[in-house]
Amino acid sequence: MNESYVRNLIEAALLAAGGPLSVAELARLFDDHTRPSLQAVRAALAELSVEYAGRGIELKETAGGFRVQVRRELALQISRLWPERTARYSRALLETLALIAYRQPITRAEIEAVRGVAVNPNIIRTVIERNWVRVVGHRDVPGHPELLGTTREFLDYFGLKSLDELPPLAQLQAMGDLNLRLALEGAGEGAAGPGAGEPSASESEAGEADEAAEDDELSADGGSSAELVARSPHTEG
Repeated sequence: MNESYVRNLIEAALLAAGGPLSVAELARLFDDHTRPSLQAVRAALAELSVEYAGRGIELKETAGGFRVQVRRELALQISRLWPERTARYSRALLETLALIAYRQPITRAEIEAVRGVAVNPNIIRTVIERNWVRVVGHRDVPGHPELLGTTREFLDYFGLKSLDELPPLAQLQAMGDLNLRLALEGAGEGAAGPGAGEPSASESEAGEADEAAEDDELSADGGSSAELVARSPHTEG
């Protein structure tokens, strides 16, 4: 089969798809008698990646497969095409999502112990409805609280192949969007026990005010853009 045709069909599929496509899914686009090998599909993807070098789009591999996306350095300007969309989720949601990502599996009580304030139920509901977080089990303690973990959709949305690609916590805190009061990297599963990261009175008051405003912020957000402190590199057309 003509290599140019293989590359063009794969490129068209990636541009038309609403999400990442795996190598196997791309291969199934071809008729049975002309279907390229998985190795040939990967070779075509590699060629496309080279072709996009220096352009405004790039080929990105995530947990769900490959997609064509706007380059990170251009994402802010491209977002101006949708001025009605809010720029980011609230700090409270970002802190909660970051804790789940870095400390999973984690319970709601453990999140509250780190943040020093009660978690607004709307936050947990929102990240679950976005398919970024799911219940992965239950802690073997009285009450059997739910354990929360991230999903493949979380990785895909934030342009990650695996959790190993999450930026170092120090880098996130340096951006100023998070106010986590417990070092998360390398922490043991029980590090967020009662009393851990106990906030001062002023911190607690600020956190409660932040949680109180969360309903308004969530209802105002259109769900079209999000950040895990570092801006998501994924900008779709």
